[in-house]
Amino acid sequence: MFGEFESARSHDRKSDLAARICSALRVHATIEEEIFYPAYLEATQDTEIHHEAEIEHQGAKRLIDEIESTGPDDDHFEARVSVLQEMIRHHVKEEERSGGMFAKARSSDMDLRALGRQLEERKLELKGESDEGGMQRMPPGRSRGAGRDMRMRSH
Repeated sequence: MFGEFESARSHDRKSDLAARICSALRVHATIEEEIFYPAYLEATQDTEIHHEAEIEHQGAKRLIDEIESTGPDDDHFEARVSVLQEMIRHHVKEEERSGGMFAKARSSDMDLRALGRQLEERKLELKGESDEGGMQRMPPGRSRGAGRDMRMRSH
């Protein structure tokens, strides 16, 4: 969706795409924070990677809040979406790198199949809430989402 945002011309299209990006990221961050991160920490005791991922989520959520509270008429709207894209790319790269969170999860005793089912169930639940009530909003300290689908089912 970021690519679509970059090529969109109209303010309405950019606004729609930004809302969809933010909603998807909120859902993704929520399932990671509620389900995957605690399971990862329990299985690996790796506080360094865990804490870094949490901080990256906090930064992305702050930027998402800014994007949602402005619109395409704001001078910094497109820059915010661009920076968010960069943040998400970095976060994904960190998770997926050799020795990263996903590699360590695969080498742990985590039941990745069961975890994958939990993640998918919660994702569908959150998407249902989003579809019914429009854009999801969470109180500070809680999140609703981050971008790509979880690639950790079981390898």
